[in-house]
Amino acid sequence: MNIIHVSITSLVTIIVLFITTKLLGYRQISHMSMFDYINSITIGSIAAELATSLKGEWQTPLTALIIFTVVNLLIDFATNKSIKLRRWINGKALILYDGGELYYKNLKKAKIDLGEFFMQCRNQNCFDLQQVQTVILEPNGKFSILFLSHYRPMTPNDVKLKPSSECVLANVIMEGKLLKENLYNIGRDEEWLMSVLRQKGYFDLSKIFLATCSIQGEVVVYKKLNQEKQEDILL
Repeated sequence: MNIIHVSITSLVTIIVLFITTKLLGYRQISHMSMFDYINSITIGSIAAELATSLKGEWQTPLTALIIFTVVNLLIDFATNKSIKLRRWINGKALILYDGGELYYKNLKKAKIDLGEFFMQCRNQNCFDLQQVQTVILEPNGKFSILFLSHYRPMTPNDVKLKPSSECVLANVIMEGKLLKENLYNIGRDEEWLMSVLRQKGYFDLSKIFLATCSIQGEVVVYKKLNQEKQEDILL
């Protein structure tokens, strides 16, 4: 009986968590601030209580989860209206390094020692502070680094070039299945795609693992390979 009860409450938990996540938005999943981190822990704890409740008191954690979601939505609404409240709840950015100076008090306030500071810098491809103008600690705990102008990557604007605009590629075949809607959204049809595939030597969609198409009509095909790549070079 307990197994049936846990199975039912687990399914309810999955549905409620899915709805909660959709309501709270993608920010909960991606870049988390301190407040988002607390939210995630709390929601996880309540959900675990709801899923494993064996005494039939599933209404209590479910109510708590709903109330917590509503409160979060109200806080999100308030922080969108007030910059001061947003900074107080989510935190604000700290300048850790600027113009050749390390700001000790800001590092101490952020609870970051020099070892972690340099590790985070290296994660942003910064190995020499002499190449950097500013290092900022964002509210989500990540570093933003502004390199000195003569150390930043060259852009087309630096050499007076005007490249054509890039567009997101459309996946038109995935695992042998034709995605007609994606194809139509870029102004192409099935007959056109099959003609292009035949020119490339593909007559059977099941042999194609992935095919992408640009707005300009350039099709790139990745065939389905059944063998493993044996060379281990990632250790």
